[in-house]
Amino acid sequence: MDEDYYKALKINKSATAADIKKAYRCLALKFHPNSSKEAGSSDRFSQLGEAYDVLSDPRKKATYDRFGEEGLKGGIPPEFGRGGAWSSKYAYHGNPEKTFKHFFGCDNPFAVFSANDVPLQFVGLQPVVVKTQDPPIERDLPLSLDDLFHGCTKKIKIYRNVRTSVMNEGGYTSSVKDKILSIDVNPGWKEGTRIVFSKEGDQLGPNSIPADIVFIVQQESHPLFERQDDDLIYKTQISLEMALTGFSVNVQTIDGRLINIPINDIVHPKYRKVVPGEGMPLFQDPSQRGDLIIHFDIQFPEKLSPDRKHLIKKALK
Repeated sequence: MDEDYYKALKINKSATAADIKKAYRCLALKFHPNSSKEAGSSDRFSQLGEAYDVLSDPRKKATYDRFGEEGLKGGIPPEFGRGGAWSSKYAYHGNPEKTFKHFFGCDNPFAVFSANDVPLQFVGLQPVVVKTQDPPIERDLPLSLDDLFHGCTKKIKIYRNVRTSVMNEGGYTSSVKDKILSIDVNPGWKEGTRIVFSKEGDQLGPNSIPADIVFIVQQESHPLFERQDDDLIYKTQISLEMALTGFSVNVQTIDGRLINIPINDIVHPKYRKVVPGEGMPLFQDPSQRGDLIIHFDIQFPEKLSPDRKHLIKKALK
């Protein structure tokens, strides 16, 4: 069944964004099931929700104006699309109450109109809107292992989109503002740490509370170490001779020291050398540190002469 969204809202195609909002506000209050006793008000209310959902969105409205309901819901013909039919076919979510609550910005717009159980008329009344906060904006914060070891300060420039009031026929007046945010990185922070800047994000409308900006730590790879919780993993290659007879490993630490670790044990493929207190600082107490764990890649000889095999057998008896 074809829908005439303009007819549903009792407006014409030349209606502005402000006209569309005004029409929906008046008719949605009139035909809402909580305020109307007329037969078919629920169907009318659902029709209004879908009409507003389409006409309030510039992209959906432009598609509907040019191709009608068939093009909107079935896809733009290939000759008009990019590389074939438009993949984003429109389908209304089917919940007019959701559209209604989102428009008025609160769960119960009728609460502001009721008093002493006396039915009120809604013609010409404007609802008192309860402000809601826009969803948080999440951004990655890439940090090197050195940053997370020593701590540092990062300065990040953000751009905020602020819509403040209805000043023109196109809808909200928007402005873009920039600001420098300072993040003090503490030693021991881990990947996934979240840093929240309250109300520093976009404000999508005059009745919206600015969104929070959340930076999420992403740890960059390091040429020498891998991090495992509070421990550092160091990998080194050794010969079979070293694995059997002993050796020392020199490790350049993140804080610039060269430490020498003697290995006197037999190094088998599952052997790990743990050096206490040479890992990452603990976030709760940076004076304490995790461990350095050394993994060994034993390089076996590709070939052995009969004489060498004999000597090895003799030595291992």
